[in-house]
Amino acid sequence: MTTRAVVDEFLSQKTLALVGASRGGRKFGNAALRGLLANGYRVIPVHPEAAAIEGIPCAPSLATLPERVGGVVAVVPPAQTEKVVRDAREAGIRRVWMQQGAESPAALRYCEENGLTAIHGQCVLMFLGRGSWIHSFHRRLLGLFGRLPR
Repeated sequence: MTTRAVVDEFLSQKTLALVGASRGGRKFGNAALRGLLANGYRVIPVHPEAAAIEGIPCAPSLATLPERVGGVVAVVPPAQTEKVVRDAREAGIRRVWMQQGAESPAALRYCEENGLTAIHGQCVLMFLGRGSWIHSFHRRLLGLFGRLPR
């Protein structure tokens, strides 16, 4: 279960990798990238083919990140998340945020068995200080109904 303490600890990491932004800029991974950047995070997009996404240089894999990161945000289909968590562990990354819809039982089990902190079932944009009105509204609504991590 994701707790608020785990969310806060993840978000205290100021340099993050993000897997799932596209060159076209229309995927949710790009929205997550922009949201993290707008909130002062240093984000390194990971893309196997793109040299840059939204003007930010990419790393082709988690193993080739140019610097150490505090966590990785995965905004990919569940089958790809399973590879992301394995690659994260091999790269020494201990925190993984699986954006809603990216999680899979196998990826969650792998994290648990290998000591990785996994956040799942939550939208990273709902926990950022500055965000879109829709995410702020959604956060307030979930809070009213007691559905935010405690």
